[in-house]
Amino acid sequence: MRRSSEFIPPAPAGVPAGGPAAPRSDWATLARLLPYLWHYKWRAAAALAFMVGAKLANIGVPLLLKRLVDAMSLKPGDVQAVLVVPVALLLAYGLLRLSTSLFTELRELVFVNATEGAARTIALEVFRHLHGLSLRFHLERQTGGMSRDIERGVRGVHSLISYSLYSIFPTLIEVTLVLVLLAVKFDVWYAVITIVALIFYIVYTVTVTEWRTQFRREMNELDSLANSRAIDSLLNYETVKYFNNEDFEARRYDENLQRYRRAAIKSQRTLSLLNSGQQLIIAAGLVVMMWRATAGVVDGRLTLGDLVMVNAFMIQLYIPLGFLGVLYREIKQSLTDLDRMFRLMEREREVADPPGAPALHLAATAPEVRFDDVSFAYEPERTILHHVSFTIPAGRTVAVVGPSGAGKSTLSRLLYRFYDVGIPGGHGATGEAAGGRITIAGQDIRAVTQASVRRAIGIVPQDTVLFNDTVEYNIAYGRPGATRAEVESAARAAHIHAFIAGTPKGYDTLVGERGLKLSGGEKQRVAIARTLLKDPPVLIFDEATSALDSANERAIQAELQSVARDRTTLVIAHRLSTVVDAHEILVLEAGRIVERGTHAELLARGGTYARMWALQQSAETA
Repeated sequence: MRRSSEFIPPAPAGVPAGGPAAPRSDWATLARLLPYLWHYKWRAAAALAFMVGAKLANIGVPLLLKRLVDAMSLKPGDVQAVLVVPVALLLAYGLLRLSTSLFTELRELVFVNATEGAARTIALEVFRHLHGLSLRFHLERQTGGMSRDIERGVRGVHSLISYSLYSIFPTLIEVTLVLVLLAVKFDVWYAVITIVALIFYIVYTVTVTEWRTQFRREMNELDSLANSRAIDSLLNYETVKYFNNEDFEARRYDENLQRYRRAAIKSQRTLSLLNSGQQLIIAAGLVVMMWRATAGVVDGRLTLGDLVMVNAFMIQLYIPLGFLGVLYREIKQSLTDLDRMFRLMEREREVADPPGAPALHLAATAPEVRFDDVSFAYEPERTILHHVSFTIPAGRTVAVVGPSGAGKSTLSRLLYRFYDVGIPGGHGATGEAAGGRITIAGQDIRAVTQASVRRAIGIVPQDTVLFNDTVEYNIAYGRPGATRAEVESAARAAHIHAFIAGTPKGYDTLVGERGLKLSGGEKQRVAIARTLLKDPPVLIFDEATSALDSANERAIQAELQSVARDRTTLVIAHRLSTVVDAHEILVLEAGRIVERGTHAELLARGGTYARMWALQQSAETA
């Protein structure tokens, strides 16, 4: 049998972008879950067999109890019958009780691997799919609410399987067996009374539970909203402190908690109504059945054992039915939670590899990178790049400068293929004709796998975000599996080794949530070390030294120039002093290249670059 992590059922065809718009039925959600469980079909069959065995043993208990009661109607002094008949029946009674428990435990033991395996596979698929979605999705998501949706969805797999296989199906089997026995051993009216009571019970339960679903759904939405706002507030802890808004955040969080409390109270009131009505129906059915059985004993048509057996059957039947409302509600909620998670899994990938795409092929030398007539917009109404064309020759450095909002960082996002070039809704057969193309070593990056493109590129971003782990982990993230010596070598090159070695725990120092325990300059040097450790043929420095002081900037700038030697490098900078040695400098304004050339050529031209240089020089000397 294959390991569960290897089994990834295909997503259903025809799913529109952003997930299906129309509400999905419960049966459709179950059909979506079935492939994950079908992988364990033999375990499911064995579990069902044990479940039937447990119910047969359970049905045998009242039958044996009747025999035991009837066997006690003996004449005084009949010692042999007392020793043989009741003792044998008592032993059989104990054996049936033991068999019921044994089959139940075997069922759970056999099927636990299927339950956990399906939950693990789904959780892993969601995790991989979320990482495969575009940057646009992750910029718009609400992390707290999404994490709750995933958590409840995975828990819903456990609940759905547990309640259906361990409660609903066994109850249906037991009801069927009891109805057949009552009709065969007594008369059809016993079965009719039971069926009528069950119909009333099920109709009432389903009707009230469907009505209650709106309150439970409201609770979940308010819970996700409160969790999203709480996590967002905690992630922005410093901003809250800067503006002295602790009370404001507490009030905003409390407003969500109050709304959740009101929804929870409504849900509990309707649950009490549901449970009370269920118990009334059960009590009425039980009274009618016992009245008929008692009348049969008085008339001599039934024995005292028959009365005990009917009572035992009704108790065994109605005890699990007493939980049917809870089970139905939980199953409905599990299906709702699963549906929300499946919708996440069905979000269309905005940036996807074409079928059978090859990996990016690179020679031993650094590759050439070319932007060919590239246009791009995040939204159709606002174009960011207009027909941008330039080439970064193999092993050379090209710098892009310009004011904020000119589209400089967008170049790095397109090269990393966080987005595809083009304008949403643009003209052309696929929109790509209006968007141009980006090539690495002559290969369009849309025609090769994203993983191979990103493997060939290393970036030092302007805004460095670190994992809440050790310094060593964050540096080694550039090349998982790197040795401590390699990590330290990269840290020395980034001029951060001395700082790390000076801390009490050294490379085992925890950096905190999003690296908040480190200063901006320290975080940026960790990012530089991480990229140096990756050792890619293409480098992107996006304001790589913006958080450093002048002394460290000059030191690291020299190191970056050394690292960039013989590599294809794109430098995005605001401070012009960091790009004076670039082989070519592009001046970007409003998404268009307005000037290009070396530092000396651009100064001699006396245009936009020369004005920017003069302005920055005067600011530094002021």
